[in-house]
Amino acid sequence: MEQIHELKTLPQYWDAVARGDKTFEVRRDDRGFQRGDIVKLLKMIDGHVATYNGEPMYILTRRIRWILTGGQFGIEPGYVVLQLEDIPCPA
Repeated sequence: MEQIHELKTLPQYWDAVARGDKTFEVRRDDRGFQRGDIVKLLKMIDGHVATYNGEPMYILTRRIRWILTGGQFGIEPGYVVLQLEDIPCPA
């Protein structure tokens, strides 16, 4: 069963994902990420998640397509590289 992970994201990385320049996330492997899980990237501004009326203002939603685990290829153990893909809108 897919899980939803809300991840705070620095503006420069959030913007790169929004533009389509960045299609991956490097994260500590502390959430049990799995292929098919949903990642909600929350844009941080001035060290806090940007909100309006208590709700996040900037959210990007992606699905985890592939996971490269740490301890290989120069990736530190305890970290993962998550390949992200857009989620198609239903027709």
